[in-house]
This record gives sequence, structure tokens and C-alpha cells, in this order.
Amino acid sequence: MINIYTQIPQGEAWINKYRDRLPIFACILGFTETGLIPGISAAGKTPEDRKLTACADAEFLSYGAEHQAKYPLPPLTAGASPVLISRAVVEALPTPVYLLNAGLPQTPAVPTIDLGGVPARCLSLGKAMELSTVQHLLEQGLHWGAVLAANLPQSYLILGECVVGGTTTALAILQGLGIAAEGKVNSSHPVCNHIQKSALVQAGLARMQENSNSLDPLELVAAVGDPMQVVVAGMAIAASRRCGVLLAGGTQMLAVYALMNAIAQTYNLPWQTAEVVVGTTRWVAEDPTGGTVELALNLAKTSMIRGGEVPPLLATQLSFADSRYPQLQAYEQGFVKEGMGAGGAAIAASLSLGWQQPQLLEAIEQQLERLSRFNHQ
Repeated sequence: MINIYTQIPQGEAWINKYRDRLPIFACILGFTETGLIPGISAAGKTPEDRKLTACADAEFLSYGAEHQAKYPLPPLTAGASPVLISRAVVEALPTPVYLLNAGLPQTPAVPTIDLGGVPARCLSLGKAMELSTVQHLLEQGLHWGAVLAANLPQSYLILGECVVGGTTTALAILQGLGIAAEGKVNSSHPVCNHIQKSALVQAGLARMQENSNSLDPLELVAAVGDPMQVVVAGMAIAASRRCGVLLAGGTQMLAVYALMNAIAQTYNLPWQTAEVVVGTTRWVAEDPTGGTVELALNLAKTSMIRGGEVPPLLATQLSFADSRYPQLQAYEQGFVKEGMGAGGAAIAASLSLGWQQPQLLEAIEQQLERLSRFNHQ
């Protein structure tokens, strides 16, 4: 059920170490006004829907299908929210779920750890956040990574994310770190909107260079990033010293991994590279309109991060080809693909519950059935 696409021996060692262990699941919620640009994302039909995507996903992850949601799951262009996958797994795993608010336009209707961040402005402005905010969020990430890892000496921490428009800020961070990422990131569209993403990133990086020639990674996040990225980088750096870390996401988590490397070097923060893997879905790893595996390999080819590391890239082999629901079959056509730690949750279902394709598919379809029933009452 799990395929390893890069750094195979390290990936196998990580899987063998953490098989049969109970993880902790944490999801970091953030927002960038980049996500409001028409056509940039399919995670919510309209810009207004996309403002609420993270709140809706957080509520569903916490309370499940039969909860009268303050923020119901928004309609998508096609498909169903990836939070159905994550919820199916966390409901079956006797493990805590933590939601961290790194900066959202409104407060979620669920208990969250508020990190005191703010939503990012559009990255094309080259001034997405104040540097002081980014520094604060890194400190929060380092703190919470250490706190959560203290409960997990023999296990692993899953770090998921929800940021609408986050693959575009990921592209900006990767290119800002000198990594060849053009045309390689993914999106929630069936055919990735590379030209639109690239134009925004070029504008943002050009404005950043007008203001500063510094290559400080925190200044880069302040210019063109989003609040989730620096929080997860800090959490993973700190947690890797005590436990395993599964960065649950696709190209957004490859950007976080590159950022971890750059932050750790710039600020002399020790971390354990052998403990950190990136875990996603097959729909991301094998997306014909992106280049996820090539992008992971390109992390080593940058002049700006000394000895840039390539992370083990894992992906669940979960398939919806045989699903009886068209909303799930849409994933096989390239819609949605990933989000809310869905790939990482599916990997945990294999590692910690021993689930294979039939059990995982059944659990996810049950979530969709329950949601449909509840919505039709």
C-alpha cells in the first residue's frame, strides 16, 4: 500500500522503524490571499468558498459526518474533500488530533491551538507577511514540535496542512531557494495551471528582490510564503530530534522540507534528517501534469542550500478506480489529489492499522455515505 519514490533505503528504514506505532496527527491551517485569485485553486468553487475551506475541513476532521457544521464542506469543482480520507483514518486510530491555526481569516468552530499568526497577502506583492510575524511563527513551530514530540518517544508525528493556493506559495519558496521547480508543482486542478502560478511567483520574487538582496529564508517566507510553511518547518525540525516526522502533503511539503534545510543552516538549528519523510497520495506522486518525483530529486540541486537533502518521498497506493461514488472516482481523473494530510493519514492506516486497499476504501466510502445521509435529513 506504500510506494517509495526517492531515497528508497532511508524510506524503508523509516517505515520499518515506525510500523505498528501509534502516531499523533497534527494539521496546520493557514491562508493566503493568493487563494482568492480566480482559477488559482479548485479547493472551493468561489473565492468566498475558499475563504472557508480550512474551517470546514477542520470541523469535519474533528467531528465527522453527523455534526451540524457551522462551516459545511464547500462545493468543489469536482470530487470530494480529501478530509474524508483523513477523517476515515483518525476515526479508526485511537490517537489525538491537534489543529493549529497559523493564520486564518476567521476562527474555526473547533478547538484549535492559536499560534498568533495572520493570513498572508497575495504573494505577487512580494510582501506577504511581516518578518516579525514569520519569526514568531517559527518560534511557535519549534515550541509545539517539541511539545508534541515529547509524547512520542517511540513513534511519529504526522504534520498535515490546509492552505488554499498553497501549491503556488510552495512554488515561490522553492524558486526563491534556487530549486528548479518550474512546471513541477501540483494543483487541485486535473491539469495544473503552471502558467498562472509562474506569473504570480515571478512578480512576487521580482518585488522581493527590489526590496532586499538577502537570502535569509525567513525573509523569503515573509515576501512570498504563507503562514503554514514556517510553522511546519519549525515543528518538524524540533520534533525530528525526538521522534519520526511524516510531512503529510505533496509539493507543499517538499517546499517545507527545503525550507527546513535552509532555516536549520541559517540559524544553526540541529535536526535529524533520517527521521523525516514526505508522504502523499499516488495522485500527487504520479500526477502527469506535475513533476513531484523530479522536484524531490531537485532539492539536492541548489546553490543556496549547502548539501541540499533529498527526502524519502512516500505515497499511499490508495485507488478510487473501483469506488461506487463519482465524487471519489474524480480523483482518478486528477481532481483534488491531496490535502488535510490525506496521503499521510492513508500511509498511517497501512503502517499503524495494517489496512490494505479494501479496508481503506470502505472506510472512506462510509464517510461519504454518512455525510450524504446526514445532509439529506
